Amino acid sequence: MSKLWGGRFEGSTDEFAEGFQSSIGFDCRMYREDILGSIAHARMLGKQGIIPKEDADKIIEGLKGILADIDAGKVDFSVHDEDIHMNVERLLTERIGDVGKKLHTGRSRNDQVATDFRLYMRRVTGETVQNLMALCNVLIDIAEDHTDTVMSAYTHLQKAQPTTLAHYMMAYFEMYYRDVLRFLDCSKRTNILPLGSGALCATTYPLDREAVAEELKMDGITRNSLDGVSDRDFALEYLSAASICMMHLSRLCEEIILFSTNEFGTLRLSDAYSTGSSIMPQKKNPDMAELIRGKTGRVYGDLMGLLTVMKGLPLAYNKDMQEDKEGVFDAVDTLNACVRVMCGMLSTAEWKKDKLRAGAGLGFTNATDAADYFVKRGMAFRDAHEVVGRLVLYCEQHGKAIDELSLEEIRQCAPEAGEDIFEAISLETCVNTRSVPGGPAPEAVQVHIRQAKLLLGEL
Repeated sequence: MSKLWGGRFEGSTDEFAEGFQSSIGFDCRMYREDILGSIAHARMLGKQGIIPKEDADKIIEGLKGILADIDAGKVDFSVHDEDIHMNVERLLTERIGDVGKKLHTGRSRNDQVATDFRLYMRRVTGETVQNLMALCNVLIDIAEDHTDTVMSAYTHLQKAQPTTLAHYMMAYFEMYYRDVLRFLDCSKRTNILPLGSGALCATTYPLDREAVAEELKMDGITRNSLDGVSDRDFALEYLSAASICMMHLSRLCEEIILFSTNEFGTLRLSDAYSTGSSIMPQKKNPDMAELIRGKTGRVYGDLMGLLTVMKGLPLAYNKDMQEDKEGVFDAVDTLNACVRVMCGMLSTAEWKKDKLRAGAGLGFTNATDAADYFVKRGMAFRDAHEVVGRLVLYCEQHGKAIDELSLEEIRQCAPEAGEDIFEAISLETCVNTRSVPGGPAPEAVQVHIRQAKLLLGEL
């Protein structure tokens, strides 16, 4: 089969080398973007009089037919035509004859693939945003049901202070909401048209690049043709945002795994998102959470792979850049799958309220509030800190919690203590009095939830 670029060559490509350099096996997923970009380009060529309008119309109809047939699964792509762009052009010429050869007027595969890739990334970024917004809504739903569910918050994986499950879930909402904003911001720089950059130094034809951008609903055109064909920052930005998002998913998975252990016992995963053991009948493993945690490294690798490909490339296009897509496609598929699984896993999980409350009563999570109690009675904070530290040491020596001590025991370390100290250091008081914006008090979290709903509604 003759190559569409074969006029300069006398010999044929080595068969193994042909398969080695072909990208149709993975870039075929951009067929829709390639055809829509070609339709816009052909329409512009006709309007500009670069090719006869009737030829442009014939090309457009031929491309629409190819799109319909690919959608219907009626097209087999050929490795001999290397990539999706040349496969579509070959099909077009076979169907409408020599008129199809006019489609490539005024463009190169370099600016064509850059356009296709940007259109594809625009679409999948939108899908990622929708998946993340669904996850944000799951977190809000859980928070609304648990504004009074007291649990322990941790630092250094040691019990620190009491909070609520709602407050905890809304912390993850903030992470995923920032991820949404990162992807939306990335999409702004993605949605720029490079078509018209040619191979690297534009073209002598009077192209109307703005008209093509408008038809493709892109926000503008690239300002430099060298950069237009060699820029892959938009793909790197997606990979970067995806890596950060996977890190957030992995952090939550780590805690889901911990909370579902017998040692914590505060979370029960649905059977739909758990697996068993081939040898141990009692096991219920959090495999979905573990897989998401593991796949985080995979997405990090996709980012590092493309950064490494791009780091030493001279302007403009180089064949190395064909390596831009497989890693990005992998990251897109992996991230979207992980977010969808996380939505299902969280929405079907059962939180053990009683165990969460009981656990918060251990580990002296009310120690800071005890210190604040003495500060409010006139003691310097550092002195209060030392007093409560001695109380904690006494409790550890006698196997008690602070609120299990008698007033006489407390007064051995802190004569200033009154009967009201027990109310001041109850877990409910510890939570409810932290009502500053961003705090765990139910009214503060309810404000946060309302804000979160408004933020999602504005996107």
